[in-house]
Amino acid sequence: MPLIIITGIPCSGKSTRALELKKYFEDSRGKKVEVISEIDAIIKAGYDRNTFYADSKKEKSVRADVKSHSQRLLNPEDVLIVDGSNYIKGYRYEIYCMSKLYKTPQCTVHCDLPIEHARLWNEKRPQEERYSNEIFDALINRYEAPDSRNRWDSPLFAVLPEDELKFGDIYSVLYEAKAPKPNLSTQCPPLSSANYLYELDRITQEVVNAILSAKRLGIESNVKIPNCQLTLENSSDSSQLVRLRRQFLTYSKMQQIEPSQIALLFVQYLNKSL
Repeated sequence: MPLIIITGIPCSGKSTRALELKKYFEDSRGKKVEVISEIDAIIKAGYDRNTFYADSKKEKSVRADVKSHSQRLLNPEDVLIVDGSNYIKGYRYEIYCMSKLYKTPQCTVHCDLPIEHARLWNEKRPQEERYSNEIFDALINRYEAPDSRNRWDSPLFAVLPEDELKFGDIYSVLYEAKAPKPNLSTQCPPLSSANYLYELDRITQEVVNAILSAKRLGIESNVKIPNCQLTLENSSDSSQLVRLRRQFLTYSKMQQIEPSQIALLFVQYLNKSL
C-alpha cells in the first residue's frame, strides 16, 4: 500500500487528518484505505495513554506491533495510513526502509501545531483521553520533528489547523511518482528462470533474505514474504534459517516441486520447524 505517516506532538490533530485523508482517497479516488492507529493499539494492549508513555518497554512493544501490522498490509495499490505520534526519527526511518523493501511510495504528514495550542486542546479533552501534564511535557521534549532534508521524511507535508491538506499533491507522490528503489540492506535477490535446482536455491534464498531484512527492521513475527500467500509466524536467527533451508533443499531435490509452489512450501516448512 502507498504509505502515509502521520506525525505530530500530542493533541495536534493527527487522527482528524487521518480521517480526512481516508475520506478523500475513498470518496474521490475510489481507493481502499487502511488506518493503523497508535492509540487503538495502546488500548488493545490494555494500557491507558499515560501509563503507556511512561514505560519505554510498553512503548517499544506497541511500536513493534504497529510496524508488523503495517508490513502485513503493504501492497502496490491501496492506501495505508499510520496514525500516531511517530515522534522518533529512527522509527520513521525503519518504516521508510520497510516501504523500500516492498517498493511502495511513502510520504509524511506533519501536524504542525504550536505547543501552547496543543496544551489547551489537551485540557479540553475528557479526563480519560487527557495526557497528564508530566506525560505531555515529556512527549514534547522527546519529539523529533520531521525534516524534508531527510529522505525518510520526504515528501513532507506540514499542515497547521487552519490549513487544508494538499490532497492532490499527496495523491501524486503516492501514485504518480516512482516507488523507492530498494537498497542493498533490504533488497532480495531477483528470481531467476533457470533450471529447477537453480530456481530452488534462489527462491529459498529470497525467502531467507526477506526474513532477515524484516528482522533488521525489528519485525519478529508475522513476517510478510514477497510473492507468497503465507506469512512467517516467528522469525529466527540466521544460523537456524541456514540449517532449515539446507534441510528443505535436500528434501526438495528428491521430491521436485513446481517452482511456483517453492516459496509457499518453504514458508510452511519454516512455520512447522521454528
